Amino acid sequence: MSRIGKLPISVPKGVEVIIENQTIQVTGKLGSLTRKFPDQMQITQDGDLLTVTPQSDSKDSGALWGLSRALLNNMVKGVSDGFTKSLEIIGVGYRAAVEGRILRLNLGFSHPVDFNLPDGVDATVDKNTLLILKSIDAERLGQTCAEIRAYRLPEPYKGKGICYVGEKILRKVGKKK
Repeated sequence: MSRIGKLPISVPKGVEVIIENQTIQVTGKLGSLTRKFPDQMQITQDGDLLTVTPQSDSKDSGALWGLSRALLNNMVKGVSDGFTKSLEIIGVGYRAAVEGRILRLNLGFSHPVDFNLPDGVDATVDKNTLLILKSIDAERLGQTCAEIRAYRLPEPYKGKGICYVGEKILRKVGKKK
């Protein structure tokens, strides 16, 4: 039994869920998301509650049960509230700027890095060093943050780089005389 999979999902007011075979479309005030779920899962709607149940007791169905429920919950939460992640740029001369759909990063390289923002992800920059990303799709938002962070990972000696706000960077002691 999956502890996460057996929890029902409550659908807030203003969110519409359309179930066609294994394709679920969730529409809310912020937009619309569509996802095809595995054939081993059965998704049912009873009033304002969504439930995910496995078709069989196989090992694969058990593994997909909690995942399917979490993905569906993220879809419902995304179209009603949206998701936000913040990245902090630490380092002398490191800064960011948004120009249309292009994120321009100055990270100590000989040239600025231009990152094209994917569809559905919006970015704002506060004080040149705080990057705030918003999206209705949690998966796309997390992937975008990971790709931006990969340009300059936080290093353990001086702490320079791109890190999530609130992330603890393990610091190392440098060489001693």
